[in-house]
Amino acid sequence: MNRHHDPNPFEEEEVNPFSNGAAAPGAKSRIPPLTSEPLGFGQRHDATVDIPLDNKNDTKKKEQELASWEADLKRKEKDIKRREEALSQAGVTVDEKNWPPFFPIIHHDIASEIPAHAQRMQYLAFASWLGILLCLVFNIVAVTVCWIRGGGVKIFFLAVIYTLLGVPLSYVLWYRPLYNAVRTDSAFKFGWFFLIYLLHIAFCIFAAIAPPVVFHGKSLTGILAAIDVFSDHVLVGIFYLVGFGLFCLETLLSLWVLQKVYLYFRGNK
Repeated sequence: MNRHHDPNPFEEEEVNPFSNGAAAPGAKSRIPPLTSEPLGFGQRHDATVDIPLDNKNDTKKKEQELASWEADLKRKEKDIKRREEALSQAGVTVDEKNWPPFFPIIHHDIASEIPAHAQRMQYLAFASWLGILLCLVFNIVAVTVCWIRGGGVKIFFLAVIYTLLGVPLSYVLWYRPLYNAVRTDSAFKFGWFFLIYLLHIAFCIFAAIAPPVVFHGKSLTGILAAIDVFSDHVLVGIFYLVGFGLFCLETLLSLWVLQKVYLYFRGNK
């Protein structure tokens, strides 16, 4: 057998990768052919897609927090209902704020909570409370005019203090006790009303006179202050005279209310 033509298995063949033509006939290429297999699902060249588990954990955590918050809200609602039922069984009424209608700050319902034979008296007392509110607010207006005309800023601050203290204190100290006294027929609350309401009437009389005790009495629109400022400024004097009239009307209305409440108390005694 002729062995001169057997290829040498250890001999390297020269392959030119930059040649454009086909390989020489009889030459065997050692470069594996490039396959044009598409990359897609089910192929061996598919890339592995890593799905992070943090999003799933965050979602589960939020769901747990939401469920816990909802359970806590339901527990609080049950607790509130239980307290309301306990208060209703004990005879304690929860007063809901309903007046004034545009901005409720107090509870006031004469038609539903006050006996029919006492409603007129209660409405008169309520008018008395609104009257002192009107007097004190107009007092600020008149004193402001006096301040602009050279009366000094101190009287303005005093007028503001009278209003800021007088309106809420009058409601808390005498009107609300009278309201509760008529509603519950409490003798103690009636006694408290009489004591504080007499002080209220005394203040109205003092304001209507406005003696020159504090800053010559100009912080209140009484008759003496009106006479004092009328000689200097006619406009200021007119405002003070109107304020004097309001305090006089409030004093008369308060005396009428005191009489009505006293007769009602004596009749129910």
